[in-house]
Amino acid sequence: MHPFFKFLAWPIVFGLLIALLFLQLQPQLRPHHKDPEQHQPASDTEHHKTGNPWQGPVSYSMAVKRTAPAVVNIYTSKIIKQQPHPFFGDPVFRHFFNRDNAPQQERIQRSLGSGVIVSPEGYLLTNHHVIKDADKILIALYDGRETFADIVGSDPDTDLAVLKIDLPNLLTAPINESGVMEVGDVVLAIGNPFGFEQSVSQGIISATGRHGLNLNTYENFIQTDAAINPGNSGGALINAHGDLIGINSAVWSKSGGSQGIGLAIPIDTATAVMMEIMQHGRVIRGWLGMEGQQLLTKQPSSSQASATGIIVTNTHPSGPAAQAGVLPGDLIVELNGEKVDNAYRIMQRVAQIRPGKKVHAIIIRDGKRLAVDIAVWERPSAK
Repeated sequence: MHPFFKFLAWPIVFGLLIALLFLQLQPQLRPHHKDPEQHQPASDTEHHKTGNPWQGPVSYSMAVKRTAPAVVNIYTSKIIKQQPHPFFGDPVFRHFFNRDNAPQQERIQRSLGSGVIVSPEGYLLTNHHVIKDADKILIALYDGRETFADIVGSDPDTDLAVLKIDLPNLLTAPINESGVMEVGDVVLAIGNPFGFEQSVSQGIISATGRHGLNLNTYENFIQTDAAINPGNSGGALINAHGDLIGINSAVWSKSGGSQGIGLAIPIDTATAVMMEIMQHGRVIRGWLGMEGQQLLTKQPSSSQASATGIIVTNTHPSGPAAQAGVLPGDLIVELNGEKVDNAYRIMQRVAQIRPGKKVHAIIIRDGKRLAVDIAVWERPSAK
């Protein structure tokens, strides 16, 4: 190579190395070439314009602001009477030591919960177990006001109660009138867990229509993984828009704390119970006076076709089903012209029938189809 070209080569190589190092340290100076085949993420504005369903809000503060002022903290107290010593409760001890007139000691048991104001007149919803046997119920509002509440009525079968407070300028929770909710929807739980006032937790709807948990007589729970702890009971479960969709009721847990399975009563169930209590002082439900369980069996007939129904396991001795001639072991296959395949749904359906009416049942007994008319009575109240 000519000496002149050797002289030029080293400066050129050195300059290229400096240029590459500079571009490595300053990537914004590199030329950008758009690949038409490569997907480009849309901006927030583009997402908004196209209504991308996958985009969620970065904050739920507006939803909380809509409903939180209607969520109250509930503090209850009841007086517990007890003997000053366990021996005083023994009848033999009391007889020999003349302690029949021994004074009883009293202690105050306190508990806490939550509630939701649903009417400007001061009606609010909470759980039955929150106010059960309470002597005093103190309500603490979002704005700092406090007042005592009266019990309008209570329904142990759904674990709901209606309270009344007398204060002006009450803010109410916006209710989800559509009743639309889907698994995967974002939800927020607002309440008073462990006394931490106005706490908010976030999760999703894990399932709907949960029943068979033996928590209440009538169950139709919304399941959520939003944290629900002691003190949350009776509080609000809202959707991402701030609409009230449920009343927090229980947590399924081995430890008593939140483990990702919280249960809430749908708001349409809660408002229906509230209207019944306000109109009648109680919830009026239909009752047939029998118990049953689902059964899939073969009809004892020549066709041997399979039949689905509810087998009667027990009847109340003086109840309507027994008076109509229904016997344990009967297989109920139709009720008012509808196929019967689920004992829980039958109980729910009968509960909606007003007492005084009759239901037409088709039963199978000893291989024969029988038609029976059963009078609907009012369901006895739960104790």
